[in-house]
Amino acid sequence: MDKNLIADLRGLEALLEQVKTEASSFLNRLDELPPAVKATPRDALSLPEQGLGAEPSLRLFMERYGQELGGSTGPRYFGFVQGGTTPAALAGDWMVSTFDLNSSHPGSSAAPQVEQETLEMLRQLLALPETFSGGFVSGATMSNFVGLACGRQWVARQLGVDVAEKGLYALGPIPTLSATPHSSTLKALSMLGMGRGCVVRVRAWPGREAMDVEALRVQLDALGGKPCIVVASAGTVNTGDYDDLEAIGRLKERHPFWLHVDGAFGGLAACSPELAHLTRGMELADSVTVDAHKWLNVPYDSALQFTRHPELLLEIFRNNAPYLDVRQGPAPFADQGPENSRRFRALPAWLTLMAYGRSGYRDIIERNCRLARMLGERIAGSTAFELLAPVRLNIVCFTLRQQGGATQEDIRAFLDRLRDDGRLFLSPTVLNGVPGMRAALSNWRTTERDIEIAWAALLEMASQGRPAPVR
Repeated sequence: MDKNLIADLRGLEALLEQVKTEASSFLNRLDELPPAVKATPRDALSLPEQGLGAEPSLRLFMERYGQELGGSTGPRYFGFVQGGTTPAALAGDWMVSTFDLNSSHPGSSAAPQVEQETLEMLRQLLALPETFSGGFVSGATMSNFVGLACGRQWVARQLGVDVAEKGLYALGPIPTLSATPHSSTLKALSMLGMGRGCVVRVRAWPGREAMDVEALRVQLDALGGKPCIVVASAGTVNTGDYDDLEAIGRLKERHPFWLHVDGAFGGLAACSPELAHLTRGMELADSVTVDAHKWLNVPYDSALQFTRHPELLLEIFRNNAPYLDVRQGPAPFADQGPENSRRFRALPAWLTLMAYGRSGYRDIIERNCRLARMLGERIAGSTAFELLAPVRLNIVCFTLRQQGGATQEDIRAFLDRLRDDGRLFLSPTVLNGVPGMRAALSNWRTTERDIEIAWAALLEMASQGRPAPVR
């Protein structure tokens, strides 16, 4: 055995203590760390012939990169839609790496049973009927991929074709109707061989990202009974807008379509009495996407796919190999999703759900939305910024207020200043052709103090820009 492996095995407890020390140091500074940093370019290291051993390698990593990792799991990283990691989820993730189980197959550990239990708790949190089942995947992109793969299989079945066996060549294009599809939906359609071009845009309500349901009905009528896929949004990334899921679901009584709901973060609003009306009708979907590493606040990479048609999962993803035939009880998760081998993603979610329960997640979600409204009110009354949309959920979409309107270059320069200032991170966007930026509040740590710090940073960075704000 390699001498470094022998030494590290004998010194494993001391190594784990060092890892704990480094992790504790990072977490204790997280509230004050810059949410994002511009990393220094470096020449790449070469693979050593003789390894350094674990502790020297850890020390080298911290010396080389430790000051430029950024606190993206902290309370003022408002970019994209990114949660943090609750203490219970962190504990779970550490144990996942310790156990290092492949949770795809039953018969060799309790991991698949834990996943089933976790999925049931999440189904309850989402207020989905018992007819829904699911599994863990790596993120919303793969969850959308699974849901749309089931939709593709369902449409083909209506046309008398088994796409999983015969391929797409026996079919023409599959119309996929949506008003504001997330980019991951387009990516999934590309990976599925259906192509981004199969998306048929449905008119949104004026000033909204939500689908005009009457416009959808007209487009479904025009298909003359041809089966299709409809992708509905439960929380758009620019404005947190929702399609009327209930009204869309009722159209299934007269039109043959697969309803896929992208609720990557917004689906979890179902657990809040204040917000649950937004997700009304999600139970009518055929498949639902939910991200765990957003509002559930578990570590990357973790998401869920739910469907009321598990038989389609087996048609598409079954994995026939004699050496893997260790099944006992339910079908292996390897037969229900794209991955054959998968880490024990369910454990961080299991622990955080047990630790904080429905009330804990209701608190996170309602607090994030309240703080987003607070930031939106500051912006609405400002001479430096202007809102591009009402604050409907946990996302604040706004732009710089200046003569002639802000350009994309103005926005990029402002966001670079903001990042380098170290108090706040936002991501850019374009809404209805207007360049802007967005603050997405999804972290369990974020408090009113963070909104005060963020607002001060926004005002100071705006005052440094040119041209000056309108007075």
